[in-house]
Amino acid sequence: MVRAVLLLALGGPDPPGPAPPGPAPCRVLYARTFGTPPGTPPAPGDPPRQRLRRKEQLLAVARQVASQCRLLQSSSGCPSSPQLPQLPDEPMSLQDAPGGFFQLPPGDPFPERVTVAWLSVLALAFALVCDPQENLSLAEITLRRLAPRLLASLRLLGPGADVLLRPETADLLLDRLLPHGQMLFLNERFLQAMDRETGAKASR
Repeated sequence: MVRAVLLLALGGPDPPGPAPPGPAPCRVLYARTFGTPPGTPPAPGDPPRQRLRRKEQLLAVARQVASQCRLLQSSSGCPSSPQLPQLPDEPMSLQDAPGGFFQLPPGDPFPERVTVAWLSVLALAFALVCDPQENLSLAEITLRRLAPRLLASLRLLGPGADVLLRPETADLLLDRLLPHGQMLFLNERFLQAMDRETGAKASR
């Protein structure tokens, strides 16, 4: 089962001024969780604390994903892409986009071990937080199908990597591709029909 989906803007180069050296922090643009986070104890009557805890967990995952992206970029000799020069109007193929997997041990940040599948595109990264026993091949396929469709729903607000994601479009995509956090084996006919449906609803 997929526990969470994240879309984040990767940190850019060192910020100007007297700030301490190091890359700018990543920023979570969109996140959605499914079910109860692993190992999270029930806290009836205290939903604000639950939301804060979940936000902290997802931000910790986002930092790990950004670190993995920078590590891969530095090892391959490719410079980071702090800006989004343009955004596609339609889903694009990301078969060659860099990505990978890593595991988070219990307590870092989830009480139980989870596996994170991630994909880096320009100045953005996409991630699925999965149960450790999840099918990793299916997780990669799902992520490579989901990422370009989320990318097509982004809107560039100005220069740099300042983007806006329409949450209703993202929620609709996840409802079809990841119903209740369950990954599906989908054929191209289903995906084409879903693209037509989500495109029509997004234009309303």
